[in-house]
Amino acid sequence: KKYSQKEFDRIKLGITIDQWVLLKIIEESAPISQKELADKSLRDPASITRTLDILVKKSLLLREPILNNRRQYNIKLTKEGTKFVNDNIEMIKAHRKKSMEGFSEKEAQLLKVLLLKIQDNMS
Repeated sequence: KKYSQKEFDRIKLGITIDQWVLLKIIEESAPISQKELADKSLRDPASITRTLDILVKKSLLLREPILNNRRQYNIKLTKEGTKFVNDNIEMIKAHRKKSMEGFSEKEAQLLKVLLLKIQDNMS
């Protein structure tokens, strides 16, 4: 996470890793409610609200009212948000590849199993 944030800052990407994670989840799952986004990102709804406010101001996403529900919104990327994700996905893939250098396929699968076990233990 630290490495990727330093790279984001170096190239003046203008967002944080946490903001990127939300953009990517929204891109894959839109439209998505804020509660679903909080569940998928493993973050609390209050911090999601603050991050979404920032991304709306940056014109990367928008909130659309849900019919018959004045308290929730569907969240989706704007055209600018979609372009932003598409323009930067290769860099993210390169960061992920770098993070897994030297791992065998078996080690990578074991790591995934262990991380999911930790995640289950903490939820």
